[in-house]
Amino acid sequence: MHTSTLLGAALQLCALLGIFAGAAAKIELTSRSNIIVQPQTSAQAAEITRNSGCIGLTAASWALVFYPGSEVYHYENQEFWSLTEILAPSCVFRPTNAQEVGNAVKILQTTNTKFAVRGGGHMGIAGANNINDGVLMVLSNITTFRLSQDQTVLSVGPSYKWGDVYGLLQPSGLAVQGGRLSPIGVPGLLLGGGISFYGNERGFACDDVVNYEIILADGSVQDANKSFNPDLYFALKGGSSNFGIITRFDIETFPGLKVWAGVYSISAEYITAFLEAIANYSMNAKDPKSAVIPAVVAGDPNIAAVILFYNSDTVGFPDDLLPFTNIPSISSTLAFKTLQQFSDETAVVVVPDLNDLFASGTIRVTSYQQALTGINLIYNIFFDRIPLLYSQMPKENITIIEIDWEPITSLWLKASAAKGPNALGLDPTQIYICYAQVVEWTGSQYNRIVYDWAAENEKTITDATQEAGIYDPFHYMGDSAGFQIPGFYNGYGLGNGAKLEAISRKYDPKRVFQNLMPGGFKLAHSEG
Repeated sequence: MHTSTLLGAALQLCALLGIFAGAAAKIELTSRSNIIVQPQTSAQAAEITRNSGCIGLTAASWALVFYPGSEVYHYENQEFWSLTEILAPSCVFRPTNAQEVGNAVKILQTTNTKFAVRGGGHMGIAGANNINDGVLMVLSNITTFRLSQDQTVLSVGPSYKWGDVYGLLQPSGLAVQGGRLSPIGVPGLLLGGGISFYGNERGFACDDVVNYEIILADGSVQDANKSFNPDLYFALKGGSSNFGIITRFDIETFPGLKVWAGVYSISAEYITAFLEAIANYSMNAKDPKSAVIPAVVAGDPNIAAVILFYNSDTVGFPDDLLPFTNIPSISSTLAFKTLQQFSDETAVVVVPDLNDLFASGTIRVTSYQQALTGINLIYNIFFDRIPLLYSQMPKENITIIEIDWEPITSLWLKASAAKGPNALGLDPTQIYICYAQVVEWTGSQYNRIVYDWAAENEKTITDATQEAGIYDPFHYMGDSAGFQIPGFYNGYGLGNGAKLEAISRKYDPKRVFQNLMPGGFKLAHSEG
């Protein structure tokens, strides 16, 4: 499309929306490398880009649109956790409220422009929250943060990361379910279901969301809760970005002063006992205040480490965690601390400016022996295949390789079911153990090698756990890889994949959030 055609389309668009484009003026923005002109009209934008969406957004809201070379563009296009997410959008659109998001959705539809939306920027999948040659909409200036009058509900915008949320709530003596690492963003975790430290007490983090403010495909601002748009409310609890753009989450609060928590590390000679402790906890957890995240990290030798958590400011070394704390440790940070302090402590594992991959899977078990069999299968397959990866890329380029487990206990599933259904559809009478392969490395030329290695690991683990009768098709979105998107929602229980598809078509009949916003775990890309 030629510039004159783009300009004409943008001017027609402004007339359609009744938005005043403003006078033809210019302001100077100092960038890190040069000085560019920030356009204030569609004509000026058309001199910089051929992207009709950028031109239309500039005509409507020039002060919110930023182009390559500007300081804001550079900042926002680097505000991602993983190098995997760094792409080259045509422009960055940075709204400040729901209405501006709604207007932008209308413009992007009218101009048939592809776009991506970034909240916290922590999903390390290329294209999930950024885009080449499209519009990157960043939600970093939608900063709602307020407690209800009775302080039982926190309303929070999508700009926040969980460490900020915990710190801002701390003076009120309150907490919410959220990320276990402070740099994780609010939107991605909640829309993917949300594993938190409070799962055994309260279920998934999405179970504590009482209302979503959402921008639908027609640009309207709607609420979704138990009483209004209840089917949409259900779908948003684990259904990701298939239905609209969330501009506010209303989340239940609860008392939260200090917790007993820390990282407990164990030497290689005790890894057998460590794996047994994971199975023991998965099957026998009785105390809803407890939580664990066990992992084994590859090294010479390997090291096991478990994040231990207990929701109490007076009790340490609770009985439920003894299977781990009875194993001799080589280091421990267990102590009483605030939730913000602990999420900052665990955040040291979030190293920016690397290439990252998480790949997930799940087993479903009914006995300790089944749990231990599954945990050992996962461990042995993963570590037996590490030499193959080392043979294909320099070992020194790999900064970390580990396997994590996440027991979804009977306590957790019963707490979740008590809150009402969510899109995940897990059976509350069962016990699930999720796991995640984690690899971080330098050198993007090795990306395909790592992806293929992890995909083959997952296939091998799947085959082995199917043979053992413990495989489950559920994948936790927050730990899943791009190669796991095909067929992803087939792993949601109770036929929920089909339900989500029907709800998506009801609220987005033109498939805006499938086709124009294609990144991430989309229903349209999940057939398998």
